[in-house]
Amino acid sequence: MPSSPTDPYAALRGRDFRLFFAGKLAADFGSQMQNTAVLWEIYGKTGRAIDLGYVGLAQIVPYLLLAIPAGQLADRVDRRRLVMASQVPIALASIGLALASTLGWSVSWVYAFLALSGVGKALQQPARSSLLPQIVPMDRFTNAVTWNVSGFQLAMVAGPALGGFLIAWLGGPKWVYWIDAGMTILFLGLLALVRPVPTERMGAGLGLRSFAEGLAFVFRTKALFASLSLDMLAVLFAGVTAILPIFAKDILGVDADGLGWLRSAPPLGAIVTSAILTHRPPLERSGRALLVSVVGFGAATIAFGLSTSFYFSLGMLFLTGAFDMVSVVIRHTLVQTMTPDALRGRVSAVNGIFIGVSNELGAFESGLAAHWLGPSPSVVAGGGAAIGVVVLVAWACPELRRLGRLEKA
Repeated sequence: MPSSPTDPYAALRGRDFRLFFAGKLAADFGSQMQNTAVLWEIYGKTGRAIDLGYVGLAQIVPYLLLAIPAGQLADRVDRRRLVMASQVPIALASIGLALASTLGWSVSWVYAFLALSGVGKALQQPARSSLLPQIVPMDRFTNAVTWNVSGFQLAMVAGPALGGFLIAWLGGPKWVYWIDAGMTILFLGLLALVRPVPTERMGAGLGLRSFAEGLAFVFRTKALFASLSLDMLAVLFAGVTAILPIFAKDILGVDADGLGWLRSAPPLGAIVTSAILTHRPPLERSGRALLVSVVGFGAATIAFGLSTSFYFSLGMLFLTGAFDMVSVVIRHTLVQTMTPDALRGRVSAVNGIFIGVSNELGAFESGLAAHWLGPSPSVVAGGGAAIGVVVLVAWACPELRRLGRLEKA
C-alpha cells in the first residue's frame, strides 16, 4: 500500500527496514554503552589523559587502513553480507574486553581489542550506508534516513547514561562489554532476515584508481568538500568526549553516573535540534547556517572548558550537540543529493574517513593536548581553533557561503 508523503512512520511500515532499524538501534546502544565503559576503566586504571587519547588512536588506525578497500567492496559485493561479516570482529572485540576486565589484563589488551573493533567498523560503514536504498523504496528513503539519524542520536543520549548507571550499579564495566557483544550478535541475526532488492554491481575495481573516482568526486564538488572539511576540523580540534572522564572526576567531582550524563548531553541537544529542523521550513541559506553553527559549537566548547559547575557544563555540552546537528543535517543531505548511485560506496568511504579522523583521531588529539596543556586550557584552545577554521573555510570556499536550500543543492 502506498504511503502518504507526510506519513511519519512510512519507512517503518516496511518489514526489511524494521529489521534493519531494530538491529542498528540495538548495536548503536551497545556501542555507546561500551564507549563509556572503556573510557571509565582506562582512566580508572592509569589516571593519565594521554591514555584516553590512545582509545581513539587504536580505533582510527585500522579504520584508515581499511576504508579504501571497504568502500570498493561495498560497490562490488553483497552489501548485506558484508555488514553481517563486519559484526564478527566487533562482537569478538567486546568479548575480549569483557575477559580483559574480568581477568585484570593490562591496558594494552584493551587497545588491541579496540583495534579489532575498528577493523569491523571500517568494513561496516560504507556497506551499511549504501545498503539502505536497497531495503527502502525511494518514496520512503528520506523518512528512513530521518529514522536512522534519530535512532543513532537516541542511542547517543541514552547509551552513555545507561552505561554509566550499569557501571555504578554492577560495580564495574565488564557486564557492559557482554551486553554490547549481545547487541552486536542481535544485529547480525536481524540482518540475516533482511531481503534487500538486488542491484547490478558497478564493476568497481579494488585498486587506488577505483577509489580515486570517489575521492575526485568529493574534491571537485566544492561545497560538499568544504562542508566535510569544516565538520572534520571543528570536531578534530574541539571535540571533548574522550577526556570527559577527567572533567567528571577531577573538575566537576561526579561519578560514573555523572559521566554518563555528560556524554549524553550533546546527543540530547542534537535530538532537540533535529525535532526543530523537521518542523520548520527548509533552510534558505544553509551555507550560512552551517558556518554560524560551527562558530556556536566552538563558543560552547570554550565555555565548557572554563566551567567548574556540573549543570552549566551539561548545558554547554547540550549546545555543542545542538549546533553540531545542523552540520550533520547539511552534510548528510549534500552527500545524499549529490552522489551518483555508482559511487555511493566509495563516497561513503571518503565520508567515513572524514568522520573517523574527526572523531577517533580527534580523541587522540584531545588526550595529547590535555596531557601537555591541561584539560581546561586544551579545550578552550580547541574551541578557539574551531572558530578559526570557520573563518578560513568561509574565505576559501565562496560556494559554501552561497549555498542555499538543501533541496536545490
